[in-house]
Parts: sequence; structure tokens; C-alpha cells
Amino acid sequence: MRILVSIDDTDNLESRGTGELASLIADDLETNGWGTSSFVSRHQLLVHPDIPYTSHNSAMCFSAEIDDSSLDRVIGHASAFLSRESAPDSDPGLCVAVLDRLSSPDRLIAFGRQAKQAVLSKEMAYETARCEGVHLSEHGGSGQGVIGALAGAGLRLSGNDGRMKGGLKIPADNGVISVAALISSFAEVDVVRSVTGEAVGNNDLVRIDEKAKTVLLDGLSVLLVTPSPDGTVTWQTVHRKQLKRY
Repeated sequence: MRILVSIDDTDNLESRGTGELASLIADDLETNGWGTSSFVSRHQLLVHPDIPYTSHNSAMCFSAEIDDSSLDRVIGHASAFLSRESAPDSDPGLCVAVLDRLSSPDRLIAFGRQAKQAVLSKEMAYETARCEGVHLSEHGGSGQGVIGALAGAGLRLSGNDGRMKGGLKIPADNGVISVAALISSFAEVDVVRSVTGEAVGNNDLVRIDEKAKTVLLDGLSVLLVTPSPDGTVTWQTVHRKQLKRY
């Protein structure tokens, strides 16, 4: 079965970030033989004075393919991990959604999109989770993180929100690699697209910035590129500032 695991509000300014904890949960899922996990994506939520957050108010989510029999183990492990590893003054929340059991995926997506525009309540989150049949749980403090955790799952499910946590670790030759090599060799990259709408050829060369990362578009993990200004290669990855809108 395919699941989404989403967490929020696990950190403070001195602790490990929520993205790092999500990556560790994803790694543990594979280490324990429960399935295979994807990259972690970061989803920006509304920044508002009435919403407590550490630095950016973003949720972290990853997808995974697991055996049906492993679902309870994954939920139990992630729950215990957050209770143990989250910062003492944080308000962590966990969402685990089984995609083929959702009663109305659009409702979960709508909750995620609403969390980017409005202040939501825990009651709204739990009601949405109940209707959709997804796991939603608190693991410390006020438990306010359940709102962002559920929203992160909805936004990841939409396929048109978020950017990968961290960056691509691609052993390119002097930072240069072909489009075909990118797509065939690295699971994090589904497709390479130009932000200007121009066609990108499989044999085109791309200069990879050290902080390059993919974004989620049309359900794919997309590496966005722009024409290279110096002409030595065809493309270069876009600057991280251009990715902030994803």
C-alpha cells in the first residue's frame, strides 16, 4: 500500500529540524524492512500571528510503499519517535494517510490548501481526518502540530505543492550532467523542465547548483532549469530564491 507520512511542529530554534526528523523516520521505515520511502518534501503553510511556529511554519511529508501488515508498526514507530525526539517545548503532530482508503482525496487536498490561506483549528483537523479515515495524533505540548501534519499530507497528495527537503546529491562532472543521466540515475528526479517553457532535450547538459532541489508539479518531482547565461552548457538549475513560491 502507498502511504503519506507527514509531521509538523517538532522543533525549536536549538533542536534538530522537523525535516531531519522526517528523514530519520523515512530511513527507519526502510531499515526495519517495512517498505521503501521517497524524498521528504517541505510544504509552506500560512504565517500568521495567531499560529505558533519555530521559523517558517512548514510541514514535512514523504510517501512510502509498505506491506499492509506493516502499517501499525510504521504508525507506532513514528509516534514513539516523535514523542521521544521532538523538542521539549514543541507541539508535534503526526499524520499517516493510506491513499487507497481515503473516502474523498479532494477533501484532504482542500484542507492543505486552506492551511496556506487561513488559521485553522485542531477540531477542523480532527474532523477532516475522521472523515478521511487517516491517522492523526498529538505527541507533546498542545498538539497543535496535527493541523500542519494533516495539511502537509493534503498538499503532498495534491502533487502541486512543495519542494524537496535538502538538496540533490548528484556526482556531476564539475557540476555538469546530462538530462538523460539525471532522469535515469536518480530517483529524486522524474523530469527536467525549463521555467521559460522551452523544450529540454535528453542530451542537453545541465549545470547543477550545490543547493539544487526538485519541486512537486503535476504529481512529479521536477528539476527546474533556466538557460545558462555563459553558453558553456545549455541549462543551469534555478536559484533557490526562485523556488520559494513552491
